[in-house]
Amino acid sequence: MAPTSWAVALAETIMKRNPGTPRDVLAGWSYWKAYTLLGFEMLWRTTGDRRYFEFIKRELDPFVDEQGNLVDVALGSLDDIMPGNVVVALYEHTGEERYRRAAGTVRHAFDDYPCNSDGGFWHGKRLPGEMWIDGVFMGQMCLTRYGASIGDAGYCFDEAVRQITVFAEHCLKGDSGLYLHAWAAQPDLARVWPGNIERWADPVTGLSSEVWSEGLGWYALILAETLAVLPASHPRRAEVLDIFVRLAGGLVRTQDPATGGWFQVVDKGDRRDNWIDTSGTAMFTYALQRGIEIGTLKEAEYKPVVARGYQCIVDNATADDNGLVDVHGACDGLCVQQSYDAYVRAPRVTNAKEAVAGFLWATVIVEKPGLNS
Repeated sequence: MAPTSWAVALAETIMKRNPGTPRDVLAGWSYWKAYTLLGFEMLWRTTGDRRYFEFIKRELDPFVDEQGNLVDVALGSLDDIMPGNVVVALYEHTGEERYRRAAGTVRHAFDDYPCNSDGGFWHGKRLPGEMWIDGVFMGQMCLTRYGASIGDAGYCFDEAVRQITVFAEHCLKGDSGLYLHAWAAQPDLARVWPGNIERWADPVTGLSSEVWSEGLGWYALILAETLAVLPASHPRRAEVLDIFVRLAGGLVRTQDPATGGWFQVVDKGDRRDNWIDTSGTAMFTYALQRGIEIGTLKEAEYKPVVARGYQCIVDNATADDNGLVDVHGACDGLCVQQSYDAYVRAPRVTNAKEAVAGFLWATVIVEKPGLNS
């Protein structure tokens, strides 16, 4: 039997499965931990249930000492910077100085972070010249929230817009509104990680081969979340809005009419070996609903798209007799791959980390009217 609220049922499941041991999926400082905890923050804001906030604190507090130093944290990639967003959130909600100091440490990781000649950040310090779509989300989620909540807004908003638009200039696929997974300034060095054997970048263009659903989902999320906080007076807001609206149009055109979901390789749904990806579908569902919520997308046009996306993800979830939720139909995160075949052959697992977090985001925002009542 389906739960009354998939969002609540999943949050309760996550708390039960992550009781605070070193073997928990959410143990450690990681982007998927932050992604999940931001879903808990949304649910706490919506329901007022304090347990969800306490879970966020419990999961982040081991990494911030009483003086505001980060503990056992390396900031060697944009993935590592993503949890800074949750540190900012804790400062917003508690006013504790230690969180502000820790957030400042993450913010200033950008001061000497490596980038290409056009300013685009490398995905990781050991990935020279490589700009991944995932990293646009990971880095800018932290920067935009820091700018909106703590300070240095001029730099934070300008940098976030630069990263979004530089990526768009490189990776837009034709006039589709959709974006390829990555671009490399030095194509000969760009190899599939781990292993570093196959090259993924076109030797001439530096582009990766495919529009990967979860990667495009990260980009859809950062566009929506940036527009939610970017001042109306910002001189480049219109550029970000145009990218988002065109992407939303591309998502309408590629939504599967049979399931309401989106394919692992988004624009190749006609291939027999392609499959509906729950993770990317959840991300797109959230981003489109967020666009409606902040007034950048027309409700009459996009509400049916959101409804079909929501139905697809809950169709790919199950709840057992104890109310524990499992999310199916997604792969655990991928690095940039060298070919279409590599993307669609990625093994699907139950409760892929990103799919669980994305499912939480999507169900919270779609179910919000009922959760508020």
